[in-house]
Amino acid sequence: MSLTYELSEIDSIAVQLLSKVKSKTLLFYGNMGAGKTTLIKALVKALGAPDLASSPTFSLVNEYQTAEGRIFHFDFYRIEDEAEALDMGIEDYLNTDSWKLIEWPQKIESLLDDDMQKLEIGVLDNGARKLKFC
Repeated sequence: MSLTYELSEIDSIAVQLLSKVKSKTLLFYGNMGAGKTTLIKALVKALGAPDLASSPTFSLVNEYQTAEGRIFHFDFYRIEDEAEALDMGIEDYLNTDSWKLIEWPQKIESLLDDDMQKLEIGVLDNGARKLKFC
């Protein structure tokens, strides 16, 4: 399944995405600049977080609180190996019932389960995005 959207439609795409995923752990694949962080910001908003989401590139994880619980947003672009993710406690995060939104999951592939929702974002020639459920 896939969704094609313009950036101006990001908020409605986030709501659609949340209604279709089978897991609270979402793995975002895509090239630099594909729109992973932009989509995650819209998801955090759609999940009811009062704070604006930002990229956790340097901190590795940002946490947001909603009325229903916590959201963890991870960005593993800068890590060199899985040991860094283990050192920051990724296993503890993964074992919670909270939403986990993970950018660059290929950096920690062996720590992830098959039942997590994989999403691939690509940029089309016209600038629209294509979101593929894998």
